[in-house]
Amino acid sequence: MQRIFLTAAGGFALVNAAYMWTATQHWYATVPGVQQTGPLNIHFAKDVALAFLSSGLALAWAGLKADRSAAVFGSAWLVFHALFHIWIWTHHGFPADLIALTNLTGIQLPAAAALWAALTLQRQALPQTQQKA
Repeated sequence: MQRIFLTAAGGFALVNAAYMWTATQHWYATVPGVQQTGPLNIHFAKDVALAFLSSGLALAWAGLKADRSAAVFGSAWLVFHALFHIWIWTHHGFPADLIALTNLTGIQLPAAAALWAALTLQRQALPQTQQKA
């Protein structure tokens, strides 16, 4: 189950990275709440896309190989990003609007799922031929 969550979170991060990188202006104009953060800075948006790329690759690897270290590393960006958005939300009076829903479904839930999967992922035992006596 954890490997499925890791792979899904990795895929989600990779799709988001590709969207942000290849259609930066469209991403900025259509994702609820992004325009409220200020004017579009293409360089910064592409930097964030690279963070999502790094996270997505690590999570996908973790899901495919049951690699706990990669899972924790890959979930770190998503978790820190989610915590930052929660901090922003609390400083705007806890609005229950489309932006909050987008944050919950597109930021907080994937981060929570990735962190849960990373922390509960069981290390796989090495095959008998690779274990030391």
